Amino acid sequence: MQIQVIEDYEIFKKLIKLNWGSEIIVVHNTVYKPEDLKGFFAYDEDGNVIGMIGHIIKNNECEIVILESFKQNAGIGTALINKIEEIAKKEGCDRIWLITTNDNLNALGFYQKKGFKIKAVYPGVIDEARKIKPEIPLIADNGIPIRDEIELEKSIG
Repeated sequence: MQIQVIEDYEIFKKLIKLNWGSEIIVVHNTVYKPEDLKGFFAYDEDGNVIGMIGHIIKNNECEIVILESFKQNAGIGTALINKIEEIAKKEGCDRIWLITTNDNLNALGFYQKKGFKIKAVYPGVIDEARKIKPEIPLIADNGIPIRDEIELEKSIG
């Protein structure tokens, strides 16, 4: 697997739209477009994109806005998180943080295994996000209603 800086934002946009329902990402009442983010693609040995991560650094903090692994349990997410940790340390960040939703049990487990801790829960805020991005479903594929944002963080240094 190779990890490379995202240079082709058209591919990034297409993959976000394909997997997230539109080109925008709405978290903590903030709208992100792919071109607002820095990030990395993970490629397999044939040059296919098998994962991606988009982040933004501000105020000595690194926010992971999107992390997508197209093949589960293959180390892709771990490799991308490790790359972001490396970048955040180089940039002098104090913490890495992200938002996921209450239904995303795989993400909650994954991030906690990687040393992230739950910092806050924001009940009911997904209703506000749907006003901006109506494509957000009411119910996840696992049958859990999508209602709340959960903030996770990892201190670095």
